Amino acid sequence: MTSPLRFDGRVVLVTGAGGGLGRAYALAFAERGALVVVNDLGGDFKGVGKSSLAADKVVEEIKRKGGKAVANYDSVEAGEKVVKTALDAFGRIDVVVNNAGILRDRSFSRISDEDWDIIQRVHLRGSFQVTRAAWDHMKKQKYGRIIMTSSASGIYGNFGQANYSAAKLGILGLANTLAIEGRKNNIHCNTIAPNAGSRMTQTVMPEDLFEALKPEYVAPLVLWLCHESCEENGGLFEVGAGWIGKLRWERTLGAIARQKNQPMTPEAVKANWEKICDFDNASKPQNIQESVAGMIEVLHKIDAEGGVSINHTSHATSTATSGFAGAIGYKLPSFSSAYTEMETIMYALGVGASVKDPKDLKFVYEGSSDFSCLPTFGVIIAQKSMMGGGLAEIPGLSINFAQVLHGEQYLELYKPLPTSGKLKCEAVVADVLDKGSGAVILMDVYSYSGKELICYNQFSLFLVGSGGFGGKRTSEKLKVALDVPSRSPDAVLRDTTSLNQAALYRLSGDWNPLHIDPNFANLAGFEKPILHGLCTFGFSARHVLRQFADNDVSRFKAIKTRFAKPVYPGQTLQTEMWKEGNRIHFQTKVQETGDIVISNAYVDLVPKSDISAKTPSEGGELQSTLVFEEIGRRLKEVGREVVKKVKAVFEWHITKGGDIAAKWTIDLKNESGKVYKGPAKGCADTTIIISDDDFMQVVLGKLDPQKAFFSGRLKARGNIMLSQKLQMILKDYAKL
Repeated sequence: MTSPLRFDGRVVLVTGAGGGLGRAYALAFAERGALVVVNDLGGDFKGVGKSSLAADKVVEEIKRKGGKAVANYDSVEAGEKVVKTALDAFGRIDVVVNNAGILRDRSFSRISDEDWDIIQRVHLRGSFQVTRAAWDHMKKQKYGRIIMTSSASGIYGNFGQANYSAAKLGILGLANTLAIEGRKNNIHCNTIAPNAGSRMTQTVMPEDLFEALKPEYVAPLVLWLCHESCEENGGLFEVGAGWIGKLRWERTLGAIARQKNQPMTPEAVKANWEKICDFDNASKPQNIQESVAGMIEVLHKIDAEGGVSINHTSHATSTATSGFAGAIGYKLPSFSSAYTEMETIMYALGVGASVKDPKDLKFVYEGSSDFSCLPTFGVIIAQKSMMGGGLAEIPGLSINFAQVLHGEQYLELYKPLPTSGKLKCEAVVADVLDKGSGAVILMDVYSYSGKELICYNQFSLFLVGSGGFGGKRTSEKLKVALDVPSRSPDAVLRDTTSLNQAALYRLSGDWNPLHIDPNFANLAGFEKPILHGLCTFGFSARHVLRQFADNDVSRFKAIKTRFAKPVYPGQTLQTEMWKEGNRIHFQTKVQETGDIVISNAYVDLVPKSDISAKTPSEGGELQSTLVFEEIGRRLKEVGREVVKKVKAVFEWHITKGGDIAAKWTIDLKNESGKVYKGPAKGCADTTIIISDDDFMQVVLGKLDPQKAFFSGRLKARGNIMLSQKLQMILKDYAKL
């Protein structure tokens, strides 16, 4: 036998508790140690009259059995007064059972305004008022259990109860939202649709059925849902006669009633009607995100099939069409942003690079000999050009940013990103597409270093609810997402995101509270803050770069992704990859759920042969080349003397534009010393990374090496103290 479920110390408020179901709940809670508030207006089942007798009788019954209870005689429309009784008597409120109700049954044509309004006020507004009065108290104590009472009439409809049915289904919608908003504060809200004998049903039920459907057969479900050990939240249950069943929504797979290059017509709907209504293999969406995700996937499928002409049955006006058309070609104000190695490293950490993997050190340590910027950092600067409010200024577009979804992303690099620098971004509206249920803005962003184009981004932004304006559905300017191959993946890599992943990634500049604020996330319909889509994008790109390019950023050419579903921090990302030539197709899943979160994606790599062809001859255009050659000539005269004093091998990485342009080795450890192009033959004691310009400043005595080191302009690894002996190389002996 399991231990009995107790409610000792819990304060329970039951509305409409003067008889029937409410009385059964109140007695059952009190029997198990709860402190009970018995609310009842004392009227008849039509809501007429008022009396304290019903509530008082239940309170006396509880007290006779050794329990504790107080009565309240207010209408549930006065929710603050009802809850105040609990606070005054017991100092807190833990459980609210919204049970109060009345009937005004009429066929639809005979319902008066009064019959309609009083049902809505007592059932729907009353549940709202009482629950709202208790809500903040439950939030502060981080605990609450709420029961809403719906009805089979609300779920299925019932002749003569249009007013009652509307209110009861409205209560279910209220409960579903409270379950989402309350979850983070341990407030659970569930809904029951009971079949039981009560004052309301006594006049409509046969006497034998009335006796069989005892309220005592419903109360155990209510008690379990209200117990602190019950994790159920957002559920809907039918209950009666000792039977309990849980309900859920079900949706057919449906049909796309549009064909390539054809308008959508009522005839097309008719032709697909059987499939639209076929519940074989039906889906069961559990939240609004799953519902919307299904719609967006349909849009992607239609796009993949090719252009679709406008829907001639729509009422889009030429004004709307011309308004959107006027946005095409609009250029946002140009935007420049400087970044340092710190931002480069912070981004790498934000997308999962870690010192746990030695191959990632080049992305998180500025002193690494091949310190590099992750290619997908290119989206960060480009994104900033749009986040400064520029989108709101686009003519012809009225953008509700709460309805903007990031649908797809394309990034192309023309050369590796420098680890620090300043980029100027120019953004333009490339096209606006009409997807029916929404509009898609194609935003092209070009990023320049000086006059040199470094990278190009295309953001596909989906504006929910802004479609139907009669615009075109496809564009030759759109970078197309591609299906992954049907075979098993060639490689799979996994990374578990940190619970702090979104908090870390947002430091790269995406300050959307959806990714950090639980309240904001709940309002958006999410259980908790979600990970940035571009963070998942960064994880996936890292996996491809590691698996197929050995982390060589110079081989990364382009990436295209489609965002399918959200990711929660702490979940494990699993990137599945297929190699087809120099194109790596991939999709990313959440390992724990199997959900595809990035789909139809690929990375284009530069062939190794092309990299070799593009590599300039070492030192060919560098000032430092002449210096190293001169040092080599001087060492022929004084090399042995220098070797005796220095006894070290120095490897130099000379950079230009943030990239390593040449490597030189000065060997002052072996024989009479020598200088040669390329990395050290063996092991270097000290590796020094410095730009060609800064190297010349050091040689000319205009830049102190120590100051260069501490300012980050000169980096060293290995035996850093040996670098102090460079003075005799660059000054005492070279005399350059």
